Amino acid sequence: MVTKEFLEDYSLFRKLKPGSINHDLRKWTKIPINMQCETCASLQTFNMTNEYYHVGDGTNDVWVKGRVLDLKFLCESCKSFERRFFIHVNEDLDTMYKVGQYPEWEIKMDKNLEKTLNKHSKTFRKGLVCESQGYGIGAFSYYRRITEDIIDELLDSIFDLIEEEHKEEYKEALEKTKSTRVTQEKIDLVKDLLPTILKPNGMNPLGVLHSELSEGLHAESDEACLENANHIKTILTFLINQIIQSKEAAKGFTESMKSLLDKKAKK
Repeated sequence: MVTKEFLEDYSLFRKLKPGSINHDLRKWTKIPINMQCETCASLQTFNMTNEYYHVGDGTNDVWVKGRVLDLKFLCESCKSFERRFFIHVNEDLDTMYKVGQYPEWEIKMDKNLEKTLNKHSKTFRKGLVCESQGYGIGAFSYYRRITEDIIDELLDSIFDLIEEEHKEEYKEALEKTKSTRVTQEKIDLVKDLLPTILKPNGMNPLGVLHSELSEGLHAESDEACLENANHIKTILTFLINQIIQSKEAAKGFTESMKSLLDKKAKK
């Protein structure tokens, strides 16, 4: 009933709602996870070493309702480094979340993101700290501030990736973004012109970003803000990485073609 993504990526108190949760822990499937091993100093596979229920403590311990589960995972490589997760399942059997884990949820930034954000990276780290502690409203506020601070630069950097036939249209929309200070309005002006390379499986990250920023302003709970905050972080990381990779690939192609043409010209 727990998922790989939930164990590896979810911060404390961020809720997973998998639908109806099987109340019998004996029917839960053990899954491997891939996380950093501090002994091996590298990413490794971890396998669960205990049962979801407490063996020998009575039949009542196989029922999950209202329980806090203690899950133990051992590194498959060194057989010594252990990760533990403490997971609460609610009384309605439709929601679970971490109430603790060891080592603690890692507060780390994507390297490209940290380099691109530069002076704003400290603010982003504050968002990560809030997210790690389940403070959704705080995390959302920091990520929204980052988005507002870098949105002009982000939209400008997309221009080079726009298909040739849409460049003029994007340029005009980009000019209009300079006349408003509202981030959602800026995104709304250009989101439908996003190049295909920045729309995985047809999904528009700028459209989702626009929606998350708008909804987050009206979210009333830490839980709702925590979800919105995570989505904003994911979108910013994807866009910045994809823009950098696409430009580097284009630069590499251009340099290769130039070198090839120079060789042909000398013959």
